[in-house]
Amino acid sequence: MTLQIQAEEEIWPLARSFRIARGARNEARVILVRLQDGDYLGQGEACPYSRYGESTASVLEQISSVAAEIEAGAGRDDLQGLLPAGAARNAIDCALWDLEAKQSGRSVAALAGVRDAGEIITARTIVIDTPEAMRADAAKLSDAPLLKVKLDAEEVLERLGAVREAAPGAQIIVDANESWNADLLASLMQPLAALEVALLEQPLPAGQDDALGELEHLVPVCADESCHTTDDLERLSGLYDFINIKLDKTGGLTGALALARAAGEQGMGVMLGCMVSTSLAMAPAALLAEFAQFVDLDGAWWLKEDRPNPVRYTDGSMLLPEDGLWGDAR
Repeated sequence: MTLQIQAEEEIWPLARSFRIARGARNEARVILVRLQDGDYLGQGEACPYSRYGESTASVLEQISSVAAEIEAGAGRDDLQGLLPAGAARNAIDCALWDLEAKQSGRSVAALAGVRDAGEIITARTIVIDTPEAMRADAAKLSDAPLLKVKLDAEEVLERLGAVREAAPGAQIIVDANESWNADLLASLMQPLAALEVALLEQPLPAGQDDALGELEHLVPVCADESCHTTDDLERLSGLYDFINIKLDKTGGLTGALALARAAGEQGMGVMLGCMVSTSLAMAPAALLAEFAQFVDLDGAWWLKEDRPNPVRYTDGSMLLPEDGLWGDAR
């Protein structure tokens, strides 16, 4: 039976607006890739991100450009040279992993040499709003052990202080999404430490982060937009303490595994992140949890509805289904 590839855009409405420093969204637009080989079906999902020059149309075009090679038998290693790191490669890469699991009768975890993802503590995200609204959101999640607080350059301490007041026992990750400058960061480092922030994610714009090398890191600093693949690690060494690994940046599970292992060898901590997507995108990312000190995979929690056999979220954790979603041997 000849392998066939299909790709399509899907739109998943959110349960509430997701607002960060560079804007708000009310839906998740994802690309679903299906690889059909006889009775075996492999699937992968990716989320194009305009910050990286991607759109659903551009990602679909990239996938179409390599469809002939994939249908002719190109595998995951071949894919690394066929497409650059990004959403298109991610969707195909994850579909190839899923297809191999079905064909081989072994889970993706077994194929990749990692532990099966069981119950994982994951951050729950509090998006930008008024301090009062953010306090209320934090109070609803007061039992969650890990919160991620989205901020821009306005009312930083008012908003963060409100969250801390409502969730005094939680670890807090602050994510500024490149919205601060070096002077603001320097002025905030001590107050952030006083509020017991556990991690500060991408405070400065990518490419303007040399100032981090001159600043005492009273709070560990994590690279997100500045770090995509293993090629970025050498430049980031000495500037950042952690990197945020997302499959849509690395171009799939293959590149993410390589980045996680390389970061460990360089002594950098790992945060595991995601885009707002369905549980089909959370499942492959969850296989990296053993490498991470912080996990932020609540992307599917924001949806009004999710795929069949979805990730189950509690106040502080996520639990993947044993089969029927992605990466199992059936």
